[in-house]
This record gives sequence, structure tokens and C-alpha cells, in this order.
Amino acid sequence: MKCTIKIIWDEDAQVWITDSTDVPGLFLESESFDTLIQNANAAAPELLQLNCNYEGPVSLIFEAVRITSGLALVS
Repeated sequence: MKCTIKIIWDEDAQVWITDSTDVPGLFLESESFDTLIQNANAAAPELLQLNCNYEGPVSLIFEAVRITSGLALVS
């Protein structure tokens, strides 16, 4: 199963947050981008098992978005 997870920089809170319609219940935040990726990698398979009864392999695709002054920069 392939799942896309957006990683969004919240300028006001100074944290990265997750957004994913592919992984129900995945709501994470961290000041560190790398920590958020690690936490999402750990949480996504567990949430898919708990919320969707899925127990197979999971491939996560991360899309980083940083919103600055009303402009979205996608990398």
C-alpha cells in the first residue's frame, strides 16, 4: 500500500505537522523535520492496522510544504 503524507511547516507555531487522507488518525507535530519523518514512519503502519485493519507492507511518500507569506513552496 502506498500512502502520501504531507509535511507542512506552520510558521505561527514554528512546528512541522502532518496531513494525510491516506492514513486515518495521523496527526503529528514536531519542531524537527527529521523527527517528524521518523515518527510518521513509526505511526503510519500502526494506524493503518488499527483504523483500517491493514497489515501488509506500507510505502510512505512524503511531500514537504512550507508556507511563507501566503506562498506555498513545495519540495
